Amino acid sequence: MSLDKATVASIANLARIKVPDDRLEAMVGDLNAILGFVEQLDEVDTSGVEPLASVTGHTLPQREDAVTDGGYQARVTANAPESAHGFFVVPKVVE
Repeated sequence: MSLDKATVASIANLARIKVPDDRLEAMVGDLNAILGFVEQLDEVDTSGVEPLASVTGHTLPQREDAVTDGGYQARVTANAPESAHGFFVVPKVVE
């Protein structure tokens, strides 16, 4: 499929894109190149590929929700400037 200046101007009008007349010729070349790349996809053999209705139908592998580390409150808060009962003490931010 090959596009001409009138078709590109019509497409730009439908897309509500203002394209100056001096840019139409460059746009024709760009759109024809894009359509050429898309036409190359017709050459791909997809006979053995099962159709895919949705990419969201797959589930991800789940890991067990278990604590693998922790219980080190004293070691974690050892370098804190100020701590209380295993928690960091921070300045009040809401007045």
